[in-house]
Amino acid sequence: MSTLAALVPRLAGRRILVVGDVSLDEYLFGRATRLSREAPVPVLELIRRQIILGGAANPARNIVALGSAAAQVSIVGADPEGKQLRDLLRQDGIAAQGLVTSPDRPTTRKTRILADESPRLPQQVARLDRLDRSPLAPAEEASVIAALHEQIPAADALICSDYQLGLMTPAVIAAARQLCRTHGVLFTVDAQGSSHAYHGADLFRCNNQEAEAALGLRLEREEDFVAGLSRLRDELQAGLVIVTRGPHGLSLIGAGTGYQHLPAVQVSEVYDTIGAGDTFIAVATLGLAGGLAPVEAAQIANTAAALVVRRLGNAVVSPDELAAALVAPPAPITKHDA
Repeated sequence: MSTLAALVPRLAGRRILVVGDVSLDEYLFGRATRLSREAPVPVLELIRRQIILGGAANPARNIVALGSAAAQVSIVGADPEGKQLRDLLRQDGIAAQGLVTSPDRPTTRKTRILADESPRLPQQVARLDRLDRSPLAPAEEASVIAALHEQIPAADALICSDYQLGLMTPAVIAAARQLCRTHGVLFTVDAQGSSHAYHGADLFRCNNQEAEAALGLRLEREEDFVAGLSRLRDELQAGLVIVTRGPHGLSLIGAGTGYQHLPAVQVSEVYDTIGAGDTFIAVATLGLAGGLAPVEAAQIANTAAALVVRRLGNAVVSPDELAAALVAPPAPITKHDA
């Protein structure tokens, strides 16, 4: 793995555009003091509140953390949350010129309520999402496509991060695909559903449940994955397909690589799987944009994803942390704030 650690610097210096549904991830930490008299639920007294970027903004955060430049194309509401999201993008060093403001739809906010009692790690007790899953209005769709026309020519790669909240319409996907082909830009996808809308990707990533849904069959034995990934790649006309399999690692298939299975990277116990797929697609895209072989990019992304599941909420990895993990496993899990 030390050879892979030497490749980490090649993740820096790239220009990556991310298009997809962005959100504000709000964490409310409280201390449980008693059971409610109104319902069999704990009463939490608020200790602190934290808000970080989520959804398609999380791959962008990972890109910046690894020394590359990220730009965001998405839509937010004409509301205080939309302004806050813009401010957080700027604070994290993510270009926000491609952000479209809608007067009719809210900025997506996902609120997680956690019971926090030291020395135990915080435990989520409830979640409330404010969102709009309706497709974009024609004017909004035209603005998103215009942003892609403006920004794709200067990018090394485009990541489509589809959280199924209406941004990635057929017209937006078609424009992204065609512009990448026209300008020789790497086209990578983390679809989280609607897999067959994304044919022609250079890299298509999904998890095993999403692969099963796309194929309409169960993937249980290794031979199921071999046949299933081959079929999925053919149906999607994809250059490389990677299916992440949680504790069972990942499988990939591509031109020149054939089918390969990589075991899971056991860096520690898993605490929170939120954002692991975002980290994976960001790192794998950076690796391919940096000229790494598909298996090398997948192995490094696999390790990066294993690092972020040790932390609460969306997290990023630094180059030094990633390189160290590629040489030797990190220390046991410790408590982290969101």
